[in-house]
Amino acid sequence: MAIIGTDIHQAAQLLQNEVIGIPTETVYGLAGNAYNADLVARIFDVKQRPTFDPLIVHTSSIERISDFAQSIPDALMPLAEKFWPGPLTLLVERIAKIPDLVSSGLPHVAVRIPNHPLTLQLLDQLEFPLAAPSANPFGYVSPTTAQHVNDQLGDKIPFILDGGACQVGLESTIVGLIDGVITVFRLGGLSLESIEGVVGKVQVRSHSSNPQAPGMLDSHYSPRKKVLLGIIPELLKNHRDQSPVLIRFSSLLSEYPEALQLVLSPKASVSEAAINLFKYLRLADQFGTSLILAELVPEIGLGRAINDRLKRAAFH
Repeated sequence: MAIIGTDIHQAAQLLQNEVIGIPTETVYGLAGNAYNADLVARIFDVKQRPTFDPLIVHTSSIERISDFAQSIPDALMPLAEKFWPGPLTLLVERIAKIPDLVSSGLPHVAVRIPNHPLTLQLLDQLEFPLAAPSANPFGYVSPTTAQHVNDQLGDKIPFILDGGACQVGLESTIVGLIDGVITVFRLGGLSLESIEGVVGKVQVRSHSSNPQAPGMLDSHYSPRKKVLLGIIPELLKNHRDQSPVLIRFSSLLSEYPEALQLVLSPKASVSEAAINLFKYLRLADQFGTSLILAELVPEIGLGRAINDRLKRAAFH
């Protein structure tokens, strides 16, 4: 298995020739030198990720983006200035220094500045940005602790930089332009309300079988077990005999065994639910039953992104 540690110097040395796990405030990433096509290919290989699904490039400052991409469009700059470092990814026109494999041959590269002190220190030490999708097998639930990474990929990578549990728990929100219109390509850890509070109304285009940005595939973020999404008491009428695990938003279902229920937020907080979502999907996968029943959460704040992940976990 991989070594789990907090030595930034060790991480920086390994990144010269290896891919490793790194923490961010959203989820853990599988990171490699974004300029090195061989290491980028290694990321795809370790994850078993299809090469038509592009990667996000992580750097430590707005100024360093000019090393590998064109300038941030004027329409998107207010978002960069307001929310970086943070759970925001912007689509920016790339330059030739970024291998085609990073952007899946598309003209834009996804860029963000993560809000995690260890990873920002690491990025400051490196002479290159890091391409880093989530550190999990492709299509599976994203990792929010170093141990999650080790459980899934520890036999394929040498090291995981341990930054503790992720504080957001959902991947970054991806924003770009379509014909000059600000567009959300993936709902995530930065809410629509926060974005529209800065730039006004935006359009949302977050699903595709031919993705223009990372994380747009219809089926994604899925446990190994089947997930059914809906009104849980109604779903139980047809599936109670399977003793499914229930994923509820804020309360237990009184007429069902408590040991088979996971509650995302007893405080009915969508932010707390976001932090727990992937952890509980992983936990539900470990129960001795073949079925998970889940319900949507309120469509406010991060609730939209939670529901997006739940719908894709249940997509068949």
